[in-house]
Order: sequence, then C-alpha cells, then structure tokens
Amino acid sequence: MTESVKLSELTTLRVGGAPLRLVAPQDEAGLIEAALQVWASDEPWSLLGGGSNTVAADDGFDGTVIHVRTRGVEVLTDDQPDDAQAADDRLVRIRVQAGEPWDELVAFTVAQGWAGLEALSGIPGTVGASPVQNIGAYGQELSDSLTAIDLLDYETGEVHRLTHAELGLGYRTSVLKQGRRGVVLSVEFALHDRSQEAAVLGSPLSSPVNYPQLAQALGVQVGDRVPLNTLRQSVLTLRASKGMVLDDTDTDTYSAGSFFTNPIVTESFARTLPDTAPRWKMADLEMPDRVIPLDEYAGVGPITGQTETVRTVKLSAAWLIENVGIHRGFRLPGSGAAISSKHTLAIVNTGSATADEIGQLARFVQQRVQADFGVILQPEPVFLGFALV
Repeated sequence: MTESVKLSELTTLRVGGAPLRLVAPQDEAGLIEAALQVWASDEPWSLLGGGSNTVAADDGFDGTVIHVRTRGVEVLTDDQPDDAQAADDRLVRIRVQAGEPWDELVAFTVAQGWAGLEALSGIPGTVGASPVQNIGAYGQELSDSLTAIDLLDYETGEVHRLTHAELGLGYRTSVLKQGRRGVVLSVEFALHDRSQEAAVLGSPLSSPVNYPQLAQALGVQVGDRVPLNTLRQSVLTLRASKGMVLDDTDTDTYSAGSFFTNPIVTESFARTLPDTAPRWKMADLEMPDRVIPLDEYAGVGPITGQTETVRTVKLSAAWLIENVGIHRGFRLPGSGAAISSKHTLAIVNTGSATADEIGQLARFVQQRVQADFGVILQPEPVFLGFALV
C-alpha cells in the first residue's frame, strides 16, 4: 500500500514534508515483502515507527518511507525453574511485533504481573525502534530484559536472529545504530513473572528501584520493590512533569524526547570541568575500562589511530546546556522552535516550527556547549531528509 501523507502528521515533533512514497504494511509477511521490494529498487529508504525519535526535513524525503504498523504479543513459554526457587526466578518469554506501541506493551506487561519494563513507561515510539538505541529511563534499560530480535538483513535479504550479545547494546547504542542495516521484525523479552505475588502480597512487585529520583518520588529506598502499577504511575507522573508524555493540548510535548545524549568523556577531561558539573563513573554503571580510540569521546581532539585504556565518566547534557545560559523556554528570535519549558534536553515545536528551525536551535546549543566546555553534544534523533551538521 502506498500512501501520500506529510511526515509532520506521523512524527511527535510534528515537522516534515511528504516522502516520495510511503508504505505501511500491517503484518510481518507484508513488512518483509515491502522492504525487499524497496531494496530491490535501489532507491533511498528509511524506516518509521511511532515517529518519536525522528526529525523530518521540510521538503520531505526523496525516497520511500516504510511505516511499520505490525502488531501482536505472543507468549513463547512460561519458563519456570525445575526446582522450588524464589518468585524472582520465574520467567516468561514474549515475542512482540515491531509495530506494537511501546507504552501499550509496558501497560500490558504490568497488567499481567510481569516485571522488567515498568520503569520504561511513557516512552513514545514502537517496539521495533527500542533496540536501536537501547532505550532506558529511571534506572532500567531495554538490555535488562531483551533476549533477541528478528532482523530482516539489508545485505542478505534474509531474516536473522540476533541475540542480546550480538546486538552490542550500550548506552543509547547498538549494532543497529552503528551501521547494521535492516528492518527489526520482532523483539523477544524475558520478564520476571510476579503474578503469583498478588495472592500473598496483594500486588505483583516491581524490579528493585534503581534510580534515586524515582525512589524519592515513591518514598522508598533505592533497591526497594513496590507494586508494579504504583511504579508505572510514578514514572508516568515524573515524565509528564518534564513534558515527556505525549499530550495534544501541550506543545511542550511536541518533541523528539531528549534531543541530546549525555556525553561520555575521559575521566581526565572531566576534571577540566567545574566541580559542580554532575558526572557518573561508568565503572559504577558496570561498564569496565576499554581500549578505545581517544577521538570517540566528546571533548578530546582527534588523535588518529591512537588508543589507550582510559576510565570514562558520563556527564549531564542538561547541566551543560543550562550552564551556558540556555534555559527552559529559550528560543532564537522569530523561531517556532524552543527549549522545553519543563526539560532543557528537549527541543519542542511550539506549534509553528519548521525542521530548519529545529536544526538551527540544535546547532546553536551544540556550538554554545562546545565553545564553553569543549564538549560536542551528540543528537539522539534520526534526521530524515537532511543532516544536522
């Protein structure tokens, strides 16, 4: 099926013209057929799920957009241990179609009493997009529960099963973001089945709360467990307070989510920043030291071919933005693009923004942060039909 529609109607940032062609397969077989036909034509192509992480050009896209609309959740096995182990060890495995809306999946798993995705409540987009950048929030990441994906590989035209290990999941990255092209058909998860806790405790309990802000909102200690739905509702409330839950009546939610990732820099470079700049040692996040090219890191100049083992830390992109004088609600004169009034990491469409204006504001933020702190902020969204730099 070919459709004629502007990308502004299909993306949460609400900018973008019409693509040359748009196809919207409804089932997995149709998705495979559509992708193979597009690839055989050797024309430009791109994928679109929920449109929550996409900035589309005002002139549209000179190629085919494959809009993934496949739906369905399949329980593969109720994988119970052979011996009498704790309820934490009871697993349920599910296979989810790529076009399934992410938050609807989370709501479904919480209702079933399955823990593992609850802190990822309220994230817009589709399941198929989630492994690309290993979505995460409030101390939980997709990689905690994902076991495998089915990928229609662009190079071979065949369906390959990629395991958790083969996906190279890291902070907002994966092999899918680093050049492995194809179409995610489905995603498999292993979740903790807490449904039997309801009979004893009155409600299934969440995974341990691992994020201080969330623990504070819940009135518990880090490491505690709370009723699954209580945690979900608390996360939704926190996200809404930052304009990160879609609301047609609130232009502060007309965004692509967090526009920039928190930069990872060398520990030695981080010492050049003000003492008040938040930082988190990556070792504390169970990411050991690695042998890496120095120029992978923002703030470190290109040193071609040199590598050394370094300790790394993660910085707060929001702190960097705020401390160059760009505050909530900031906008360039005459622009319809603005920094969210609730969350400095989000660039929003106040109702009349163009993609060019979104790009201008993003570049302005990057330039100010680089000039003041020597850190190059990296954008999270996919740019369709144009480049940020």
